[in-house]
Amino acid sequence: MKQRRIEDYGISIGTLPKGKLNKITDVRGIKVGHSTIDRENIKTGVTVVIPREENIYLNKLIAASYVLNGYGKTIGLVQIEELGTLESIIALTNTLNVGLVHDALVEYMIEECKKENSELTTYNPIVCECNDSFLNDISLRAVKKEHVFEAIKNAMIDFEEGDVGAGKGMSCHQLKGGIGSASRIVELDGEKYTVGVLVQSNHGALKDLTINGKNIGIKIAEGLKAKQEADKGSIISIIATDIPLSSRQLKRICKRTGVGLARLGSFIGHGSGEIVIAFSTANTIPHNRDEGIHSIKVLNEDKIDLVFRAVAECEEEAVLNSMITAETVTGFKGRTRYSLRDYIEYLTDC
Repeated sequence: MKQRRIEDYGISIGTLPKGKLNKITDVRGIKVGHSTIDRENIKTGVTVVIPREENIYLNKLIAASYVLNGYGKTIGLVQIEELGTLESIIALTNTLNVGLVHDALVEYMIEECKKENSELTTYNPIVCECNDSFLNDISLRAVKKEHVFEAIKNAMIDFEEGDVGAGKGMSCHQLKGGIGSASRIVELDGEKYTVGVLVQSNHGALKDLTINGKNIGIKIAEGLKAKQEADKGSIISIIATDIPLSSRQLKRICKRTGVGLARLGSFIGHGSGEIVIAFSTANTIPHNRDEGIHSIKVLNEDKIDLVFRAVAECEEEAVLNSMITAETVTGFKGRTRYSLRDYIEYLTDC
């Protein structure tokens, strides 16, 4: 069944045209896969972003990362920061499963490189996390190697959103969060390019939730008689584009995710980890290369404002898609997070 997303409820975010699916996979070559673990007290999983069709370790992409607030445990940012390249599938999971998922990615890439007669002697797996312990018995560390492999095997272009994969146990603005995505089309020199964002949303306070300038969260909070919680919990944002960008330019666009989050009412609190990773598929950096000079294309920086806008719009819509596609979930200790769909009447004025 086709999921209804935020635009299907009459909510229009931004002004730029959207991609065919309005997902990160509108950037050619990208796939997203999930493995969901859904039991009485276990609400968790893993989501993978596969950056390209070829072996990403042997055919690296230019990348960057940015930390808006560092209350997070993402693995692999140090090398991205130093070298400006991506050589790994990007995995998202819960806080206490980062190490296990890391090990699974290493094992997977060893086997993939063997297929191409290449020996893997060093590798920088990227594993991002948010804490799903409100709905999930996180200490059980339920995500195992087989779940990572399943997510990779299941990866597709038209993927599910909401409470699936790494999004199963996530909360967003004290409602149900999860996996969401959006894309925008920008035109440069007469050619169309794509910017896509995928989020793992697990942040924000309900009283601050704002959609198109309307603070609907405070009304929902009154109806729920919800206890006021701090703006904490984290959000992971993955940006992909086919625009040729340098690592420095990618870092600049990473910072514009904060615009989308602020429009939704997040103040990026002390206890929240806002981690952003961006990569471009426009240039390939071969793992084994002999030439002393490597030629790449980069964007004329005078034209970057359009990309900034695209990222901000995608971030805002991706978070809303993560919430509106999620089901209401009751999990660990009988705790419940309600879907934004349960309060659809509040969206009519947005």
